[in-house]
Amino acid sequence: MENRIIKDMEACERPRERLLAHGASGLSNAELLAILIGTGSVDENAVDLMRRILADCGGSLKQLGRLDVADFCRYKGIGEAKALTLIAACELGKRRLAEGGIERPRIQNSEDIFRYFHDKLETLDHEEFHVLLLNNRLTIIGEQCISQGGLTSTAVDIRLLMRAAIVGKATAIALCHNHPSGQTQPSREDIELTARAKEAAKILSLTLVDHIIVARDRFYSFADEGKL
Repeated sequence: MENRIIKDMEACERPRERLLAHGASGLSNAELLAILIGTGSVDENAVDLMRRILADCGGSLKQLGRLDVADFCRYKGIGEAKALTLIAACELGKRRLAEGGIERPRIQNSEDIFRYFHDKLETLDHEEFHVLLLNNRLTIIGEQCISQGGLTSTAVDIRLLMRAAIVGKATAIALCHNHPSGQTQPSREDIELTARAKEAAKILSLTLVDHIIVARDRFYSFADEGKL
C-alpha cells in the first residue's frame, strides 16, 4: 500500500491537529516526534518514519537519546537539520528531568545522588565529572560540570572543584562521574581523586557527602562502601 503524506491524512489523524484537539498527552511518541521533523520522505510520512526509528530503538526514548547525527542520518528522510532537532529535543527532556520541581530536593542517601545524575550521565559516551552543591541541610543549591573527558577518563582540577563550592556558597558537596563502559568499580585514579577531594574539602570546612560513579543503570557509592 502506498504511504500517505501527512497532508493527505484526515484532519483528525494529523499530529498537529490532534495536538490542538487533545493536547500533547493525547499523542503517541512517534506523533510528537513527527511534529518536530515536519516531513518524512517520498516513501513514508513523518509519523511512519518516526515509528520505524523508535521501533529500531526498541520503543525506548532513552535509547533514542543515545543516537547521534550520523545514526539519525542513516534513515531516508532525516538530514542533519532534523537530526539536530531530535537530539536537541532529547537533551531538553533530560534537562527537564534533572531540573525537577521548584522545591529543591534534599539528599538523604546515595540513591538520591544517583537518581539526580542518572538521566544526565547514563547515555553519554564520554566521562563527565560533576559536583553537587549542598547547604547544611543537604538541600541541593546548585550543580556544576567540572570536566569532560574521553571514553575512559576525565581530568579533574581540585582547585576548580573547590572554587565551584566556594562560589556556590555550599557547605557540603557530593561528587559524581560516569563510566560509559558500564563498570561500577572505581579506578585507582578515582580513588586517589576522592582522597584528594576529601582532604581539600576538610581544609575548607566543607563536608564531602559522597562520590557516586554512574554506570548505566547501576552505581558505586564511596560512602556506602566505607571509602570516605
